[in-house]
Amino acid sequence: MENQLYRYNPWWEEDPTVFDELHKRRDIFNQLIPQIGNKQIVFLTGLRRVGKSSLLKLCVQHLIESANIESKHILYVSLDDFLLKDYTILEIVETFRTIHQISHQTQVYLFLDEITYARDYDVQLKNLYDLGKTKIFASSSSASLMHQQSAHLTGRNVRFEILPLDFQGYLEFKNISISKADPHLQESHFKDYLLTGGLPEYVLTGDDAYIRELTDNIIYKDIAAVNGIRQLNQLKDYFLMLMERSGKTMSINKVAKVLGISTETSKRYFDMFTETFLIYPVVRHGKLNEQMVSPKKIYCCDLGVRSYYTGARDWGALFENYVFLRLKHLNLRYVYENTTEIDFYSENKWIIECKFRNDTLSAKQQKLFGEYPAKERIIIRNEADIQKVLEGKPV
Repeated sequence: MENQLYRYNPWWEEDPTVFDELHKRRDIFNQLIPQIGNKQIVFLTGLRRVGKSSLLKLCVQHLIESANIESKHILYVSLDDFLLKDYTILEIVETFRTIHQISHQTQVYLFLDEITYARDYDVQLKNLYDLGKTKIFASSSSASLMHQQSAHLTGRNVRFEILPLDFQGYLEFKNISISKADPHLQESHFKDYLLTGGLPEYVLTGDDAYIRELTDNIIYKDIAAVNGIRQLNQLKDYFLMLMERSGKTMSINKVAKVLGISTETSKRYFDMFTETFLIYPVVRHGKLNEQMVSPKKIYCCDLGVRSYYTGARDWGALFENYVFLRLKHLNLRYVYENTTEIDFYSENKWIIECKFRNDTLSAKQQKLFGEYPAKERIIIRNEADIQKVLEGKPV
């Protein structure tokens, strides 16, 4: 185990190049740094390869270079490593302390990637937390495994869901600066972003094989292998149906009929894809019975994934998906009355319609948009409008 831990922690041997390839996500990173000083376990959740590992390593870099923490008091390890599968978290941490002769009275910092691959991780983290002198950051790409084993950590943790890069983050990763003298470039780069999405490595490389490998890993490793599913082609077909329905309502019963599977299997697959952060479901706004019987509207986790599998350059649909990702923390629902739909209704009672650039509402939409009970009525057409909503200002 010792050799493997050294491979994960090159800073133990003072390698000056170890952090050279990291790209900062300022929005998320700035939220994580204040967490270092408290006792809470910090969980990063989200889609595979969305940047969780890089954020953990950026925190390591901060500790070493800015907080002057001894590098040998910091452990990073990925728990989905096959070579570590027979070891518990407690055994790994004990080996770490032994390697560097660190007493249990000395503060250490643990960065545990893909924590849910470790059996009984919740109990082990509770033990480490209760013993003190241990600050823990952990990540997971599985919402279901986090929920199933969270009881022991109640009151002991704080969670951050890591989403793909937004447009500003995309520009920073691409080293693109748009001057006030060239506003026409804003739309050109924004359309490129809507097709590329915000997965950091894909933004940098544009390699389509990266998207295929990512989705295959989620489908075959995170879903099929974990849940013992043998109908792999059926599972892949279900995924493709989800991509086709992205931005639209989806009936679990109808998908079951199309694919020739039971309603129970269809619901099970739907939940699995949701739990790996590949899709986000949105319920209809209204009374509880309306929410329960109405189909959910679904959005893709990332615009690049959506574009790769749908192939369509429907700017309005891509823009709506982007707006959802930017505003999802507002507990969005969709509005549907008399065969007419409005995109979103937020928890602060704002009704929101996405119309990219010069698109207009239909007469029926205009009527519903104007009459539906709401505190504010907002039409979002561009990035600037999104920013105003995020700042709590009506557009």
